[in-house]
Amino acid sequence: MKIIFCVIVTALWLQVPAQGVPADKSATKQTVNLYKNLEKLVKKGYMVGHQDALAYGVEWKYESGRSDIKDVTGDYPAVYGWELGHIENGAAVNLDSVPFRKMRQYISDAYSRGGVITISWHGDNPMTGKSAWDPAPGTVESIQEGGDKHAVFIRQLDKVADFLLSLKGPSGELIPVIFRPFHEHTGGWFWWGNKTTNDDQYKGLFRFTVDYLKHKRKVHNLLYAYNTGTEFTSAETYLERYPGDDVVDLLTFDCYQGATGESDSSYRNKTARALTIVEAVAKQKGKIAAVGETGYNQVPAEKWWTETLAPALAGHQFAYVLFWRNAGLKKKENQVEYYVPFKGQRSAADFRVFYRLPETLFQKDLNFSMIYK
Repeated sequence: MKIIFCVIVTALWLQVPAQGVPADKSATKQTVNLYKNLEKLVKKGYMVGHQDALAYGVEWKYESGRSDIKDVTGDYPAVYGWELGHIENGAAVNLDSVPFRKMRQYISDAYSRGGVITISWHGDNPMTGKSAWDPAPGTVESIQEGGDKHAVFIRQLDKVADFLLSLKGPSGELIPVIFRPFHEHTGGWFWWGNKTTNDDQYKGLFRFTVDYLKHKRKVHNLLYAYNTGTEFTSAETYLERYPGDDVVDLLTFDCYQGATGESDSSYRNKTARALTIVEAVAKQKGKIAAVGETGYNQVPAEKWWTETLAPALAGHQFAYVLFWRNAGLKKKENQVEYYVPFKGQRSAADFRVFYRLPETLFQKDLNFSMIYK
């Protein structure tokens, strides 16, 4: 049967799946349990996550058992974010220079203690061979079936599938992953974004990817996240590029402060407004809401965690919030990047207060049985 990038609206797409059931009806036992337990946890609080938490932090790299969050609080994050960019090229390290071999071990370590894994993929443009940040016109047309770069895209998906299928627990079971492909598609900076794809093309790309991973490669350890920016202003605009209930498990968005000198109050209001919309859509569709990425680079406000972020998230029911990576000094760009405090950083004391809030969930609040059984 031919698989093509197309969008066909059927009654199936409009059905609301039963709660506790992932979009992949062949999902592994542990993946189903993760989904069910995420639904339960939203009533207790929200998990706090960090990108590349175990691989490096400010002024350190690849030190066993370390994370900047652990240095500050004595505890690990509950959610561990990772990146697959450059896996599609057969590279040994990802686009942030983390070896995939190490990443596999970090994922196994977090899984064993009941941590939740989420993975994004900034895959190179399959038409031009340039980075994900190359929004060249015609890219999606070139990779659909019959397009001259379709085989290139399939090879990319195979590399992704190979890695996801290599993630094994102590008994050989596949480790569940929240997979977040083609994120921030409501902006124009990626090749899958709204600058170079219309709504139907994006939906078709997302659906094809899920279909290929599930049916061709038998990857059944994934929950799929639909991830926008904060350009939406209503449920209708949030769902304009939504690919369908049968291929999505989590409804998420990315929201940062500081890119344009934005005030604390503006960020707080923006985040709360976006979360209100996404939470309502998730409830209506029987999905799980989450904040896919957020943060304030270098966290310059001493009490940002308790006076800006926590009030924005208060009163909402969602699974997790993920802060971006602590890259430290990026020599190539001559920029310093970190989104959670490290020991001695000006907001570290306030982060410890944030850590002790009853609604914030870190690794010590979870265990393997609570998440995967």
